[in-house]
Amino acid sequence: MNILIVGPESYLPEVKAKFPKNEIIVCEDAWEAINRRDNHDVVFDFVIDETPEDFQHYAADGRTVFVNACKISLSELSAMADGNIKGVVFGFNGMPTLFNRAVLEVSFMHESHRSELESICAQLGTEFVLVDDRVGLATPRVISMIINEAYYTVQEGTATREDVDLGMKLGTNYPFGPFEWCSRIGIKHVFEVLEAVYEDTKDERYKICPMLKREYLRGL
Repeated sequence: MNILIVGPESYLPEVKAKFPKNEIIVCEDAWEAINRRDNHDVVFDFVIDETPEDFQHYAADGRTVFVNACKISLSELSAMADGNIKGVVFGFNGMPTLFNRAVLEVSFMHESHRSELESICAQLGTEFVLVDDRVGLATPRVISMIINEAYYTVQEGTATREDVDLGMKLGTNYPFGPFEWCSRIGIKHVFEVLEAVYEDTKDERYKICPMLKREYLRGL
């Protein structure tokens, strides 16, 4: 398949690694994606959360689009377009380092879209796992919460960052410790997922640690 990805070039290596047998084109925003004349089959928008108003371009266009739904749900985007969506839209986990995995983490709003999702994923050469259409999806929500708890642990002086990372890897067999994961994903994404999930749920588990917030604001 021919894939058009929307976002900075930094997403390209992970998409190429995930879909090595597909042709991949990069563009900067939804408006450019809609107006391109390339013969592409599907769009993956990694940055829709930064300009959610751009979703209206996709809603009115009628093509198949996957939008990064880690920080904003499909239902929220649909509401911004007054529910008038001509094409088929899926949510996906587009968090850096979490995209190129054995399964593609996706959501949809209508059960009638399942067969199309199965067909597209078969053509892309990937398995998928379906999760609820909620902010944070599944993996981003859990990993961001773990990172947040790790920040609380360090803030309270219970352990160092190195101790937390080592303990998590040895104790849970995770590939990375919380602070290693935060560095790979980017503290901006971790903070914004936590912020979105807390706003959605008001669950204290997602209340952002002051140390994490301070480092986010400082761009560390």
